[in-house]
Amino acid sequence: MESDNASGLRPESLRGRIDAVVVGTSAGGVEALGVLLPALPRGFRPAVFVVVHQPRERRSLLADIFAPRCALPVFEAQDKEPVRPGTLYFAPPDYHLLVDRGPSLALSADEPVHFSRPSIDVLFESAADFYGERLAGVVLTGANSDGAQGLVAVREAGGVTLVQAPATAQVPTMPLAALARGPADFVLSLEQLARVLAAMGGAHVG
Repeated sequence: MESDNASGLRPESLRGRIDAVVVGTSAGGVEALGVLLPALPRGFRPAVFVVVHQPRERRSLLADIFAPRCALPVFEAQDKEPVRPGTLYFAPPDYHLLVDRGPSLALSADEPVHFSRPSIDVLFESAADFYGERLAGVVLTGANSDGAQGLVAVREAGGVTLVQAPATAQVPTMPLAALARGPADFVLSLEQLARVLAAMGGAHVG
């Protein structure tokens, strides 16, 4: 599996180590997630937490859109909800999503970060604090630098870092900002990222 990185990591070597995956995206994100998330197979073990920048004043339809398309159960995150393995959680509009002890979900109305609430950085940093090397962080297409510092936190905690190859991103600003802060373990197209995550998550990859 080709990747634009020098880490030498093989996804199969990470099988069983990853307990959670955090994903952040903005402009072009719904389309990107439409490739990535339905490709995660039944039997995928890690919990998946997703932040998509979206209008704060409107109800999110993301869980409704993706639930019929995904093999994993899909929910909008609720405050103090216990985290279940193999489950996909979307951050709700106008709340930061964090991982708390338990693990459980936490929602916060703290100030926006990078003009965004929910913030990718906030999710990634809280998840890195809890999961450490058992976390994988994924930055996809987007038009600002949210997620760059969060991916640094994942890397410094010993987690696995993945970035959509900028040339394949609808809006490459966010992947480029993440890579400017340091190398990622995997820099790949959406289809390749999905295969890497499936291999890490303990599912058979055909």
